[in-house]
Amino acid sequence: MTRRCLWALLILLAVPAWALASGVRATLDRSQVQLGETVTLNIAIDSGDRVAAPDLGPLAKDFDVLGQSSNSSISIVNGRRSAQFTIGIALRPKHAGQLTVPSLAVGNGHTEPLQLTVTPPDPNAAASSGKDVFVEAFATPDHGYVGQQLLLTVRLYFDVNLDRGSLDDPQLPGVEVRKLGKDVDYDAERGGRRYHVLERRYALIPRHAGTLTVPSLAFQGVASNPSDPMDPGDFFGQSGLFGGTTVTAASPAVTLHVTAPPADWGGGDWLPARQLTLALEGLPADGTLHVGQPLNLHMTVQAEGLPAESLPEPSLPALAGATVYPDRPVDSTTHDGRWLQGRRERAFAVVPQRAGTLTIPATTLTWFDVQSGQKQVARIPARTLTVLPGAGGAGPAATPPAGAASVSPAASAPLPPAAQPDTPAGTGHAHDRWRWIAAASLGLWLLSLLAWWWLRRRARRAAPAPTSPAAPAGDARALRQAFMDAARGGDASAQARSLLAWARSERPGLHHLGELSAALDSGAQRAAIDALQRRQYGNAQASPAEDLVAAFADGFAWRRPGGGEPGSPLPPLYPFDLGGC
Repeated sequence: MTRRCLWALLILLAVPAWALASGVRATLDRSQVQLGETVTLNIAIDSGDRVAAPDLGPLAKDFDVLGQSSNSSISIVNGRRSAQFTIGIALRPKHAGQLTVPSLAVGNGHTEPLQLTVTPPDPNAAASSGKDVFVEAFATPDHGYVGQQLLLTVRLYFDVNLDRGSLDDPQLPGVEVRKLGKDVDYDAERGGRRYHVLERRYALIPRHAGTLTVPSLAFQGVASNPSDPMDPGDFFGQSGLFGGTTVTAASPAVTLHVTAPPADWGGGDWLPARQLTLALEGLPADGTLHVGQPLNLHMTVQAEGLPAESLPEPSLPALAGATVYPDRPVDSTTHDGRWLQGRRERAFAVVPQRAGTLTIPATTLTWFDVQSGQKQVARIPARTLTVLPGAGGAGPAATPPAGAASVSPAASAPLPPAAQPDTPAGTGHAHDRWRWIAAASLGLWLLSLLAWWWLRRRARRAAPAPTSPAAPAGDARALRQAFMDAARGGDASAQARSLLAWARSERPGLHHLGELSAALDSGAQRAAIDALQRRQYGNAQASPAEDLVAAFADGFAWRRPGGGEPGSPLPPLYPFDLGGC
């Protein structure tokens, strides 16, 4: 028994496996093999608790189980962490035909059945089996459209001890060539002779119509006598030959037929894909949101058989009653060993500016299904949301969406007069005389508030600027200085956070910059907040730091009490309960 088989047996006896967090998926490294070849069944398990190794008994009817391996991986995409455990099972079909890899129980889940086509040995390949080394190459499919991914498979067969060697990569003018993953390693039989096989796969994306020829791909290596001690080195990519016999082989040329897009396609993007989907995430489940608080949406377009750079950039149109702040797209191109998986994702902060309804229109994308030869349309349906007043209005307090803590929302415009929330006025039924008493109390309270505001403003102007940054937490002067320091820098997020923290030291009820803007009486200060948020959301060019410093040099110009602005942090007009009078 070889060392490789021994390791495979040990892995079969004790395989670490993980429970399913969201499912289990099974794939074959090839969908068609010849009788005598091996195929690998890969079982991918999402991270979770440990479970027992899968029962491989159902495979015995049509397959010989030759060995098993496993590996784990952790990936972080767009800030999302995911872990995966993969089990690879080497199978050799027992007979030709359309075979089914049965469902296997893994943890609390089951894999889906898979289809495998097993053909009799190719007589043409059998004629070449008398050679110790030979190369095959073929394209799947061998005809397609401009921009469509084609799969080129190159196989090196050898029945000698190869110490090292090199195999050409295809070079095709007018065709984008991408190598897909690592070499696949398995055994196969040709004409009654056993060979070891190294298989490489390439994605070919033709850019012009016409007939293309993949030239012959040459292999050159060194075969050695196993009785001679030699440094094995790496199989591919090594220079220098240390004795042995030079062996060469070359694949036959492969012809490809490339067709231009259909004449009736139109002027839209040409997207020849095997599959394409559109998705929009982040919409509130209850269909409601609040004025001034950002709705964080993520739009994704994903395709099989196209790289990310061939996909259009996700976008939202201008929305009536809201401001849209798009983030930069995030692109990624992966593969499943055969087909490219392109993905473009873009985040949008949608900030409602008024109460009422907000409609996000339908989004459609036309693409060409290369498997059916038909035009298809991916669609995100329209969605109408209900916008409630901000947290400071008559409606319920707004809850910031996930992730909003690190991004300040855009300034919310004051509600129109017809939509102004009513000011709370108590819950009891008071007699007329009590209304006169309440009115008089209100007048005295307003006079006291104006006197307090005037004295505080005068004291603030007379107070010297603090020189120590180590003032106690919550001290308004220390927070003011922290904002001034941030305002002289170039970090818009730091400026927004420090400005809101300073404002909360005077008005603790403020939730975000939209409420702060609505509570200010100074047009210059509101304009400064609006410009700050444009820089933060829309990557607008920053205005000079002196503008932001000058706008708030004399403190906040709060609106006069009783102004009734939405989001106002002022206490209710009747700070006492009349219900018991």
